[in-house]
Amino acid sequence: MENTKNRSISISRLLQAPVELVWEVWTTPEHIAHWWGPNGFTNTIQTMDVQEGGEWKLTMHGPDGTNYPNRSVYKEVVPFKKIVFEHFNPHFFTTVEFEAIGQTTKMEWSMLFDSEEMLQTVIKAHKADKGMKENVDKLETYLSNLKSNP
Repeated sequence: MENTKNRSISISRLLQAPVELVWEVWTTPEHIAHWWGPNGFTNTIQTMDVQEGGEWKLTMHGPDGTNYPNRSVYKEVVPFKKIVFEHFNPHFFTTVEFEAIGQTTKMEWSMLFDSEEMLQTVIKAHKADKGMKENVDKLETYLSNLKSNP
């Protein structure tokens, strides 16, 4: 099996929410628009068809006003277990796995790039490693707010 460690970034987190709620905030445009992206970013979701072959198009709005159009295609969707999508420009595959542990959810999220050079370029240009952590922090805050204000 190919070693992909040098061209991927990943994060694992135990989320204080049941897997059903975590799945909902990952697969519903009205939810994901509120927490997706690094700190300071907002989102406009054009389409989000969470099924194999479905398309996800969104524009991330940076804190400086720059718009970042994003397009992905879902490759694998296993309800409450796994989401895999292919992102274009830059090209990478995202895999998010969910494991229910009582009323918490273990989430493992990885991004696999075509090459180590591409990963390093995205980290340097967009701080993808820092952004991924901020994204998960925002997810945790969003889940906490949902649980306290359903």
